[in-house]
Amino acid sequence: MTQFVVPSVEVSSVAIFGSNLRFPVRRIFCVGRNYAEHAREMGNDPDREPPFFFTKPADAIVDDAAILPFPSQTENLHHEAELVVAIDTGGTDITPNDALAHVWGYGVGNDLTRRDMQAAAKAARRPWDMAKGFDNSAVCGPLHPVAESGHIESGAITAHVNGNCRQTGDVADMIWSISDIVATLSGLVTLAPGDLIYTGTPAGVGPIKPGDSCTIAINGLGSVTTTFAAN
Repeated sequence: MTQFVVPSVEVSSVAIFGSNLRFPVRRIFCVGRNYAEHAREMGNDPDREPPFFFTKPADAIVDDAAILPFPSQTENLHHEAELVVAIDTGGTDITPNDALAHVWGYGVGNDLTRRDMQAAAKAARRPWDMAKGFDNSAVCGPLHPVAESGHIESGAITAHVNGNCRQTGDVADMIWSISDIVATLSGLVTLAPGDLIYTGTPAGVGPIKPGDSCTIAINGLGSVTTTFAAN
C-alpha cells in the first residue's frame, strides 16, 4: 500500500441524478467561445478559429444548492451557463464518429469567471488561469447517464439571477458539436474516465453580486442553483 508524506487528497466527485452513487472527477476542461453570439459579445470573430481549451482544478467542483462565499479578488464575477460532458472511456486521437461512445453522461454547469481579472490578464498578454480556475468555480448539477437519457443534441439553456433571465440559447447553437469537442481535445491530451468538459456558453453572460442566487437550466437535464453569501 502506497504511503504519502502528507494526507492524500480526497477524490472530487459529482452527483448522479436519481442515484446515491457519484461520478469521480479527474480533470475539468472548458471550451472557449463555442457560441457565436457570445464570441461576438466578447469582441471576437466566431468564424476564425478551431475550439480552444482551458482548465479548472478538479476540486473546484461545486454541487447543486451550494451556498458559497463570494470569491476574493474580483468585483465582476460572471455566470456562464454550460452543458457539461462526462467522459467514461478514455482515448487519444478519437474520431468524431466514435466520440459519443466515450461519453458517460451530461449535466448542467456554471463556469464562474472573475471577468475583471480575465480582462486584465488578456490586456497584459498573461495567462488567465486564476480568472477561471479559482476555488468553487466549477458548478455542476447531477449528471444524467446516457444509458437513461440518451445524447444531448439540442435543448434550451438559460441562466437566471434572482429570478431574472440573463442568458437564453440552445445547445444546438454550439459552433463545435460534442463529437468535435471530444475528438479535438483527445488530439491534445489523452482523455480518461472521470474527465469533465464544459462546452461553452451562449450570449448574455453578466455579473453576480454578493447575496445573489444564480440558476442554470438545460431542457431535459434540470437545473443547478448556487447562492453567494452576502458580504
